[in-house]
Amino acid sequence: MIRRATPADVPALVDLVYDLADYEKARDECHLTADRLHAALFAPNPALFAHVAQDDSSDIVLGCAIWFLNYSTWTGTHGIYLEDLYVKPEARGLGLGKALLTELAREAVSQGYHRVSWSVLDWNTPSIDFYKSLGAEPQTEWIGYRLAGDALTRLAES
Repeated sequence: MIRRATPADVPALVDLVYDLADYEKARDECHLTADRLHAALFAPNPALFAHVAQDDSSDIVLGCAIWFLNYSTWTGTHGIYLEDLYVKPEARGLGLGKALLTELAREAVSQGYHRVSWSVLDWNTPSIDFYKSLGAEPQTEWIGYRLAGDALTRLAES
């Protein structure tokens, strides 16, 4: 079952994010706390949203899609940026990743958004193959940049 996350799902979501960070070999970069995630997801006007994939028989959260809205000045519409898509290894192959992305596609279409976007590590071949099987196309002409840490602080202080 795919559904919107509730406050009760926050601990499971935090665990899934740390599992994803482990998978991406970047656990030391992950500093998420349950309090921070709860505040972001359930504020009066949230800027972050999440869906969970749940085992119907046990209520165990097996995967998640954590996302936020972006905006295209070219189309004049919002889109969905998928920050995290993760399914526990023991639940892979059950169609949960596809079900989570299908739900995001439904959300986008029903709200008049024109796209769902995300990033994937270039070495993550299983995910790349999965995304291509759904019809997603790599945006090879765009290079992602990030300003963070000391560089962000230096620029802010300049």
